[in-house]
Amino acid sequence: MSESNVFEASPEAKGKAKQLRLFAMLAWILAMGGQIFAILKLISDETLIWLIVTIVAILILAITGSTLWKKANRLDPASEKDSTKFFIQNQLGAIMGVLAFLPLVLFIFTNKNISGKTKGIAGAIATVAMLAAGITGADFNPPSVEKYTKEIQEQNEAAKGVGIDTDNVYWSQAGNKYHAYDNCQHIRGKSLASGSIKDSWEAKGISELCKTCKKKAAKSSVTSGAKELIGSE
Repeated sequence: MSESNVFEASPEAKGKAKQLRLFAMLAWILAMGGQIFAILKLISDETLIWLIVTIVAILILAITGSTLWKKANRLDPASEKDSTKFFIQNQLGAIMGVLAFLPLVLFIFTNKNISGKTKGIAGAIATVAMLAAGITGADFNPPSVEKYTKEIQEQNEAAKGVGIDTDNVYWSQAGNKYHAYDNCQHIRGKSLASGSIKDSWEAKGISELCKTCKKKAAKSSVTSGAKELIGSE
């Protein structure tokens, strides 16, 4: 594939991805802060309830950070050519999710000033939360420049198969699908952007053709084919 057909996130997509990553980092920093507070102030028999509440809050922050980070990666993916960067960028949510709880779990189980009951309850809840944050933060199907490039090519071929002009599709600012027709009922009256299928990916990460447009294009393609067949007889 030529260099011009290789996926590259647009400046707009990169800007939004950067913003999402900053919010993700903020969520993780707050989660780490909650963990430090829990270690210093809440590991005791008297504050077990507050420790559990804090663990839940840390979990929510960790998952929020991971969700935002993965959304950013889909807008501005890493390249598989740099395997280290690719792994860290796509699995940072899992790493941060575990780090948001691991020190706390260790402090709970090694603390000699709390009862076995408190240690068992708090330790079990913190461990489950750590596993949940790690699994939720992991990306089992990470995006990449190479994967997007391949999928764009496949989208182009599929669209051409039903007679869609792949260099002239439409999408709305709030939409998550591209359209073959600017008068499609789903985008009628909305502010539209237009360009190639590749442009829709690079601008907003849009990778799916509107089903209504796909049916209309397929029907139009069949009708045109029938007319050509009749005209040749």
